[in-house]
Amino acid sequence: MNVNDSANYAQNYSQDNRSGSGISANTSSASGMNDMFLKLLVAQIQNQDPLNPTDGTEYVGQLAQLSQVQSMERVAALTQNNAILMDNLQTLTTANLVGKNVMVQTDKVTLDGKTAMQGRLTLEHPASSVTVRVTDALGNEQKIELGNQAAGAVDFTLDPQKLGLTAGAYTLSVLTDVDEKNIPVEMGGTVGKVRIPLQGGGPVLSIAGLGDVPFSKISQFG
Repeated sequence: MNVNDSANYAQNYSQDNRSGSGISANTSSASGMNDMFLKLLVAQIQNQDPLNPTDGTEYVGQLAQLSQVQSMERVAALTQNNAILMDNLQTLTTANLVGKNVMVQTDKVTLDGKTAMQGRLTLEHPASSVTVRVTDALGNEQKIELGNQAAGAVDFTLDPQKLGLTAGAYTLSVLTDVDEKNIPVEMGGTVGKVRIPLQGGGPVLSIAGLGDVPFSKISQFG
């Protein structure tokens, strides 16, 4: 923007904000702060002589500031539009996951007493004995013995019929002979539906055996 454009903008802006009440703009948001700054800057420019040689440098500097604020407003608007576009794109992508299998990092599952679930744990260190413990709400425990395992991903199957587990909620934990702590567990399930929260935020996936899971918690697709 050149100096003439900025001066014209300042004149037009001031004509739209003649009343004294215009200076008391809402400053509770970024746009309100920008509006307040523009009004104060225009008022200052109007009350000085741009032809006075002693104030020429300051006047040009103020016009430059005015141009910078306008540019910042355009960048902010563009950023907001891009964010909305990305949210819409994520929503469309998530909708295509209905009927697909995903993996979620979790230590809680809900079994129907019949359907087996696929799981995976990740070891930082090799172990000669790895056990997945499945505990119900009363503290009763069943074990899935995985034996000797190398470091890295270890797949397992949680079969309620084989383990004699009835329908209900269970907690998973992993025990090794090298006392590795906080071993992450991932469980797989099929996406039944996708819900977009009315109050905003990311999509929520309803997954068989895992309940409602935020999109950000998905660790693997397919």
